[in-house]
Amino acid sequence: MKQARARWRAALPWVVSACLLVYVFGWATDWERLRAAAERANMPLFLVCAVADRLAFFVIWTWLSAAALRRFVVHVPVRSVFAIRGGSELARVVSNHLSDAAYLMGVVQLAGGRIGAVVASALVPVVGHFFVMLVQMTLAMPFLPGGLAGNPSVVVVAALLWSLVFAGAIAVWLSRSGRISFRGIEGVVAWLERFPPRELAPFLWGFGALALFDVQIQWLASRAFGVPIDWTALAARIPIVYLSFVVPTLGNFGTRELAWAASFADYGPRDALIAYALAVNTVFLVVNALLGLAFLSRALELIRAVRRAEREGEPVPSPILHDPTDL
Repeated sequence: MKQARARWRAALPWVVSACLLVYVFGWATDWERLRAAAERANMPLFLVCAVADRLAFFVIWTWLSAAALRRFVVHVPVRSVFAIRGGSELARVVSNHLSDAAYLMGVVQLAGGRIGAVVASALVPVVGHFFVMLVQMTLAMPFLPGGLAGNPSVVVVAALLWSLVFAGAIAVWLSRSGRISFRGIEGVVAWLERFPPRELAPFLWGFGALALFDVQIQWLASRAFGVPIDWTALAARIPIVYLSFVVPTLGNFGTRELAWAASFADYGPRDALIAYALAVNTVFLVVNALLGLAFLSRALELIRAVRRAEREGEPVPSPILHDPTDL
């Protein structure tokens, strides 16, 4: 049963991606208009922006992951964490799941086999980035063209996410006080005790800087591609696009195109927006492959370790670790 679930989990992104790609590019997209939109783009400037965006996420996400390991688990060399993360990017060309597993397997080996501690610390950047994205969306909402009334999707998503945050905070408080015991909340309480909010402040500042850079670089990239998007709209709606990536697809192909076209429909023709998102995905795919090739020996070692662990029935930790730009 466990092996069947693992096989299904590995196959699901391929199935979902295939369905989305057939819909997006086989039915919903006019290829002539998409090609025309790409031909009008300032491709050199767009490529510089897209590569810079992917490399910024790789460097900052990896550096903050290494900082979390060093502060909360064990004093590992930062360069070793970069080598492991870089090597895992080659696997990301095929599968996010395989890449995340390869990265964690390498870090667990580096940290002396402390699986639980490594997985827990690896969630620090995930939680930090989620919170920063939520704050970013909230701060941008009053400045959106059309105001709150003209942007109901942003308001609804922000309200739902803040409701989840406050509900979780109340559940943690009640559990800590001993008033009520919530099933499953004990793990959250234990994580917060290991990583108290005051200790996470430097990570929030780091992801705040990354978020500002991400909005600015996509503002430039969208203009280079001929579909200029308002800065505040990017700040408010990029988190929604990233939230759509929880759908298990292969390299976000299909998901990014649909989410981008839906989120920024007021800023350009649908085919131009889809062309932009497709071009971004393609650039990220190439950058990931080049990063993996730069650490080829490490990449092959990590992939062999994951495959060996799966064959021998050893636990392979694989939480949602990849940053939102990852393929």
